[in-house]
Amino acid sequence: MKKILIAFAMSFSALMASSLTAAAPHFDQDGYDHPRGKGNAYGKKSRDFDEDDDDDRKDMRRMREERGVKRLQQHKWQPGYVLPQHYRGNGYKVDYRDQNLPKPDRRQQWYKINNDYILVNSETNSIMRIMGL
Repeated sequence: MKKILIAFAMSFSALMASSLTAAAPHFDQDGYDHPRGKGNAYGKKSRDFDEDDDDDRKDMRRMREERGVKRLQQHKWQPGYVLPQHYRGNGYKVDYRDQNLPKPDRRQQWYKINNDYILVNSETNSIMRIMGL
């Protein structure tokens, strides 16, 4: 029994020691920092993840979103077209009584988009009627 406990203790300590050494960070032998740092094994500067790159990405994303909004605002609605998914949220839905609109049939809903009231079939999302202001 004593031999089994000694063997178990030695194997457990060897397992713990190997897991600790595997988890240690590996640094380059030539004096460079970690590969995600300023240099790499070839002496070249690796990509820095600083705030300038993040700001540039945010600016590009903002400009792309603004272009998309402008494109959607210039969209010409016609009966028979399918209402884009972007406009199908509750924020665009209006109550026909509050806006003095004709009562929609069953499975139809009024939406207000770009100062136009659009009657949409709720099942197919196709535009049924358009009323401008």
